[in-house]
Amino acid sequence: MNNYKALKNLENKVVLITGASSGLGEQIAYQVAKRGAIVIVTARNLDKLKMVAKSCTEFHGKKAYAIRMDMSNPDDIENAVETIKQCIGKIDVLINNAGFGLMQNAIDFDMQQAEAMFRVNVLGMMYLTQYVALQMAEEHCGVIINIASMAGKIATPKSAIYSATKAAVIGYSNALRLELKKLGISVIVVNSGPIRTNFFNTADQTGNYLEKVKKIVLNPELVAEKIVKTIGSNKRELILPGFFKVADIGYALFPKLGDFLTENVFNKK
Repeated sequence: MNNYKALKNLENKVVLITGASSGLGEQIAYQVAKRGAIVIVTARNLDKLKMVAKSCTEFHGKKAYAIRMDMSNPDDIENAVETIKQCIGKIDVLINNAGFGLMQNAIDFDMQQAEAMFRVNVLGMMYLTQYVALQMAEEHCGVIINIASMAGKIATPKSAIYSATKAAVIGYSNALRLELKKLGISVIVVNSGPIRTNFFNTADQTGNYLEKVKKIVLNPELVAEKIVKTIGSNKRELILPGFFKVADIGYALFPKLGDFLTENVFNKK
């Protein structure tokens, strides 16, 4: 049952985006707004969200909503979903973008920080997805896009905790896709390399990582455009940039070589 294909046209469809106060989430909001969607942006910084929502409205004249939501707080998530249901209506597309990382060796990692990362990157995403998927199931139509990372497929030194969270997102998404398919709901997982966003203001304490990998750093606007184009399609996974598809297959077939290259050639942290 491919009811989600009807969402290829986003005109007047309700799209909820987490982590949308800046970076990739902000750019996704603009892309869906240009296509006539009713945009709901969420994050913790309400002032920035209001600016994003205002810009979304200017793109297509449709009402856009800014709702503060802390992805580490299950009660906050539930309250936000209930507010959306009562004041806006059903959610047609959910894009789970919120998340953070920190480049640090696992044995030196502050485990309270690790727990916080799992609460936002994994558990918060699961809470929100469950609430929204239950609503989508009533309509037998919906699209859920989970922003994971190539770090969840090919881990590098100083990314153990972050990679673990993104591997969890990938595993969850792959099983969820099979469970929700019969309910007319599509689940797409996005695995990208580094994107030029404020993510690295927190993740990279040296401030040099993006410069070291500048040849492969992705433009958030272009990534957002590619993500939005997957809505209503049969795509199960989006890998960016494209050559990482080869790296993914190669790592699975030749893991020892993959470990060597990851540790000695591709590690720029």
